[in-house]
Amino acid sequence: MNSIELKFLVDVGVGKGIEDYLHAEGYDIKAVRDINPCMEDENIIRTAFLENHMVITMDKDFGELVYHSLIKHSGVLLLSGRCYGF
Repeated sequence: MNSIELKFLVDVGVGKGIEDYLHAEGYDIKAVRDINPCMEDENIIRTAFLENHMVITMDKDFGELVYHSLIKHSGVLLLSGRCYGF
């Protein structure tokens, strides 16, 4: 799978630098901050699924949604700690 095939929905807690980097590398990204910065986690998961985007977040609450609920998803990438250089 190349970068053009991957699609990401970036949560508001993730730095803008990471969004810019992914965009510059050719990834298809959308940012929750541009859609609705107050969007609830469940709606983020649903939006990402409907558009076949993987969620990138630093919010561990998404694990609860993915593993303990029946919400369909296209994947969640949990970033932890400080992302240096972004």
